[in-house]
Amino acid sequence: MQSIIKTIVAFSAIAWLCWSCNKETLLQEPYGPAKEPLGITMNRNQAPSPTAGLPGTEVTIKASGLLPFRDELIFRFNGEVAQVTDVTETEIKLIVPDFASTGVTTVSIGDVVVFGPNFSVTGKINLDPTFNAPRGTNGQVDRVIKTEDGRLLLVGRFTDYDNKGVIRPINRIARTFSDGSYDASLRSGNGGNGSLIDIVPFGNGYLLGGAFSGYSQRSTDISNLTKLNGNGTIDTMGIHPFRRPDQSDTIKYYPTFNGGFDGYVGRVYPQGGDKVVVGGGFRYYINRRYDQPNKLETRDSVIMDSVEVRHLARLHADGTLDSTFRFDEAADRFKPGGNGDVFTIVHDSGPHEGKFMVYGTFNQFDGVPAGRILRLNADGTVDGTFNAGGTGADQAIDKLFYNATTGKYILAGKFRQYNGKPANRLAVLNEDGTLDESFMAKTFDGSGPNFAKQLSDGKIIVSGDFRTYDGVARNGFMVLDESGDLIPGYNATGIFSGTIEDIMETTAQDGRRALLIYGSFSQFNSQPADNYIRVIIEE
Repeated sequence: MQSIIKTIVAFSAIAWLCWSCNKETLLQEPYGPAKEPLGITMNRNQAPSPTAGLPGTEVTIKASGLLPFRDELIFRFNGEVAQVTDVTETEIKLIVPDFASTGVTTVSIGDVVVFGPNFSVTGKINLDPTFNAPRGTNGQVDRVIKTEDGRLLLVGRFTDYDNKGVIRPINRIARTFSDGSYDASLRSGNGGNGSLIDIVPFGNGYLLGGAFSGYSQRSTDISNLTKLNGNGTIDTMGIHPFRRPDQSDTIKYYPTFNGGFDGYVGRVYPQGGDKVVVGGGFRYYINRRYDQPNKLETRDSVIMDSVEVRHLARLHADGTLDSTFRFDEAADRFKPGGNGDVFTIVHDSGPHEGKFMVYGTFNQFDGVPAGRILRLNADGTVDGTFNAGGTGADQAIDKLFYNATTGKYILAGKFRQYNGKPANRLAVLNEDGTLDESFMAKTFDGSGPNFAKQLSDGKIIVSGDFRTYDGVARNGFMVLDESGDLIPGYNATGIFSGTIEDIMETTAQDGRRALLIYGSFSQFNSQPADNYIRVIIEE
């Protein structure tokens, strides 16, 4: 019986297939008839005339087949619609629009897009031709400081600087002259064996923080923080280790700065000449004892002690823990800090000098509600005058900078509100932490900004993973005024790819105003850029 049923089913399936094959409708093109070619040709390799120009410049581009579509075509410079002044059988003439930027040209007719040659829009921000580091670094730059003699010291996650590491690797620390050329006199040896995130002057040398356990030829006894001499060598001290009576005395050398942490050190802030505040992703403070025996007292050993202290700690000049900073006497422990990522900046000038801004993803700090931002006093207690009664940001704050000249804080992140008011991923705060409502961020197309910093003249540099801002093509980099509008002339740069860690206001070799920009990026103004560049700002 089952075999009969199978035969019937098989016969029915064959019959259905034969009947289906005869149906004319199944033989039709499922995507509809193809469109006839428009016959438009633009040679992308044939440069426009002129090849570069300011907004308002008339540009001629060779093209054929456009004349029949003169009244319906739309021409764009890197996404911005241009005014068409003339169309012939062989070319098209256009006016560069006000907010055009360097990039590709296109012509659209209905839903058909034809790509043309690139055009360079002349703007007020351009790569500095006097900066002598055309190849930058091969990895992220996390911090750059200027030394007393005018040179630059940079640390990060790179192993090469301007191709000078071919013979000897430049492991995450380098020094350059003011023009960006490599200074080979820094005695950093093997450099860091992990990420170097921050470096600051301290005493007669530097304090170096990051996520590393070794520096130069020393591969042990470092926990993400150590002290360097001025020439880049690690600062060491001689210790008489434990010896049995029958063993001869000896000296071993260990890092002079005897203090560190179990997690990364992201920020280091000297307080005077005898203390330093450290911020990062750590839970325990660590120090070492070098003159103790092992259990059998057969030889010396290194004993590691730890104390629970989260996110922020203050150390003495020798690396020992300062138990007066953020210590809760009633609970007999250090205060817990935030319940999420905690980042910090310090006020090094202005009315809040010595205070700390704390921001990140947390919504509690020291056990009380906190909207991802607050200010601490110099002793680590919460400054109740900052944003008193406010709810802060509704989502993460990725970057925060303070400008002592303007007295404003600039925030960038994933938030959409601040103190319950609209703040679309960018916000400007007053000195007291309240929202400056005279600044209003416009609409982003893309993931939005992850960096924003205000310059001394009030201009705001913004970067991130966005394609347009307020409907204008801005590929990851833009300059805003103090109200949040794009500034004409400063937004002509092309594609920016990557992230900015920080920007330093400086001057070029010829004295012109300049910005040193560093982070992890591969393109600036549609040109290759390896994490470390200097640009000129035309006034």
